[in-house]
Amino acid sequence: MLQTGNYSLVLLIQLTLLAYDLFVNSFSELLRSAPVIQLVLFIIQDIAILFNVIIILLMMFNTYVFQVGLVSLLLERFRALLIFSTIYLTLSICFHCWVLNLRWLSSNRFVWTDGLQSLFVFQRTVAVLYYYLYKRTAEYMGDPRLYEDSQWLREAFASGRQ
Repeated sequence: MLQTGNYSLVLLIQLTLLAYDLFVNSFSELLRSAPVIQLVLFIIQDIAILFNVIIILLMMFNTYVFQVGLVSLLLERFRALLIFSTIYLTLSICFHCWVLNLRWLSSNRFVWTDGLQSLFVFQRTVAVLYYYLYKRTAEYMGDPRLYEDSQWLREAFASGRQ
């Protein structure tokens, strides 16, 4: 069971990783003259997104709902986050590879192709939805009803068996 002190620490880690992600999305263009630093920031950003997904999955596995076998209930409730996390990670990796490929040798030039600009806008739009869904899910995972037996869980289990 997730204790209050542990949940606070996990939530702090999650929000720190989200803040780093937001920071890199906001200010990485200022470092286009230093492609190596930008590469390191992008790698850490992608790892942070992956860690956030792993942390949410571990928190789901720790719930009483998961332990009694109602995985479908958790997946139904958090499907949007899992889908947007996958899409966001994929778009981020694609954007990072494309932008570094275009700017690696000519970092002082302003290089924006139509495709790169479209990917940039799409990745940033998905990022906003990812931030919203992730923060909402991270806070919802602190609900004590997920970690103990309750009437709604018994009803869900009974309806799942029929």
